[in-house]
Amino acid sequence: MASWSFVHATDIHVGSPKSFRFQPAWNENWQTARRQIVDIHPDLLILSGDLTRDGSLHRYELETVRADLDALPFPCLVAPGNMDTGNKHTQVSGPLPNRDDVSLNVTSEQIANFNAVFGPTQWTVEHKGVRFSGFCDVIAGSGLPEEQALWDWLERQTELAPARRQVWITHSPLFVEDPDEPSFDIKDPAHYLDWYFGVSQPARSRILDAFRATRTALHLCGHVHCRKRHRVGDTEFHIGPSTAFAQWAERWPDGAPDLGFVRYDVTGDGIESTFVPLERVSNAKGYGPGGHVPPELRDYSIAWEK
Repeated sequence: MASWSFVHATDIHVGSPKSFRFQPAWNENWQTARRQIVDIHPDLLILSGDLTRDGSLHRYELETVRADLDALPFPCLVAPGNMDTGNKHTQVSGPLPNRDDVSLNVTSEQIANFNAVFGPTQWTVEHKGVRFSGFCDVIAGSGLPEEQALWDWLERQTELAPARRQVWITHSPLFVEDPDEPSFDIKDPAHYLDWYFGVSQPARSRILDAFRATRTALHLCGHVHCRKRHRVGDTEFHIGPSTAFAQWAERWPDGAPDLGFVRYDVTGDGIESTFVPLERVSNAKGYGPGGHVPPELRDYSIAWEK
């Protein structure tokens, strides 16, 4: 078979000067990455979430990214991130000050808003012998009405005839160190980020069961903003680098914080990957707070555009 390529980018965090916060450097970094990706001429671009800075609050950010992706000369496959739909569900908040985790939970309204712009949050596409399947992982374990539909859809994927190669796409890693690790306690300061970045049980096991049943070759995700890889059996689990900013590189001895994206070349022998760093990293300055900002601290009077 003739070789072909696809690109995985994630956590591009495109924002807007109409918001209560804006980092133009992140937008400029995405445009740099976009030009580099166009030069590669891949068959597909895969984006594993956090397309926006605050798309869960501002639909116009989702619409801006959608228009940008539609203008590309190749198809894009998109899985939503927590900044696009809301965070992983919890019934209690963690130990971080000025962070009400319960109020950040994903909602049906946010999911519907994302669907209205990008289409269904769960999908399967086949291309040249590779089956790409993506879904919104924060729905798993949420208790929302959409959760049962997700499990039903995952079950249907396991009933399909196996593809030559199966690639799954989510925003969050399924685990931090090991697929059998326990669920982390959101209230434990030493493990809050482990809770935040991974998928808790029992949802994790149900998803991994689907991966095994579909003979998964590769899982692509983001969320962490640090390039890291695990291998479990015959499956590669790849956390992709952000194009916006780096974080959590100290979590693993082999964690790589460099900004960029990953090119994958599909050959008769398998899927080979190459990290592509940004040719230029912007240092443009913006405004507004970081993190998950409580409503009372979202000051739109400082916006550059009214």
